[in-house]
Amino acid sequence: MNESVKKIPSCVTMLQSLMPKLSDTKKVAGQYIIDHYLEIENLNITELAEVSGTSLSTIVRLTKDLGFKKYQDFKLNLVREIENPVGFFHEALKRDDTLETIKEKVFKSNSEAILSTLKSISEEEFEKAVELLANAKRIEFYGFGGSAAVALDASHKFLKIGVKCQALNDNDLQAMSASLLSEGDVVVAITHTGRNKALLYNLKLAREAGASVIVITNFGSSPVLKHADVTLFTTAQETAFKSDALSSRIAELTIIDALYVSIAFDRYEESNKNIGITRNATIGKKK
Repeated sequence: MNESVKKIPSCVTMLQSLMPKLSDTKKVAGQYIIDHYLEIENLNITELAEVSGTSLSTIVRLTKDLGFKKYQDFKLNLVREIENPVGFFHEALKRDDTLETIKEKVFKSNSEAILSTLKSISEEEFEKAVELLANAKRIEFYGFGGSAAVALDASHKFLKIGVKCQALNDNDLQAMSASLLSEGDVVVAITHTGRNKALLYNLKLAREAGASVIVITNFGSSPVLKHADVTLFTTAQETAFKSDALSSRIAELTIIDALYVSIAFDRYEESNKNIGITRNATIGKKK
């Protein structure tokens, strides 16, 4: 029988991710929820404020930060995820797994990554990201290692619809380009851990030059958050080879797709026209 490790509800995962950005009072309430989320079902908003040592207004603001209109919506979502854990279990790969089992676990892990990330992304943060990208004079996608492939995929998609952009995966090139950015430019940094020192330095340069920074990352407590104007979190649980962040890469690509489609539909006629132009340009080379 396959062993499973229970995943905590996605709204709690998102709360963990948001903790570094919260005010001190919200952090107190947030930490109580993280530590006692199984007990929330039995607490109304007044009781939660009391046991967490905070106030009603703090709980209200915190639940809105999580994307819920009111506390009751947050509680119902939390209870539903706890009581209906389908899709919230992660099966670890074992060395004696058959090829069929490996295939099944990898597919399930990637599916989980997408669904969990969907529930964890803040609607407010996503809207901010779309607004920044829609109004950007220029977009640069930064990524190292496996994230470099995601950055390249992003630049390919956005270029097709006529957005001036490029993907950079070289430390020096990122630094040079970041230092020449200005207000109205946007950097999209893709990083699983958010701890790459070169990337942190280059994002610092970009913000000092006046550019805005959107970060796509899997860890809520990573240093990259201090350089982010907008953060979109993945919540992937890796099946194996954790350093390669396999499932997270799928989640990152899906976030990029959602941003790309949102921008394309925001300028539908122009995007459709540019897709035709860029497609014809590549076809012409092959004749």
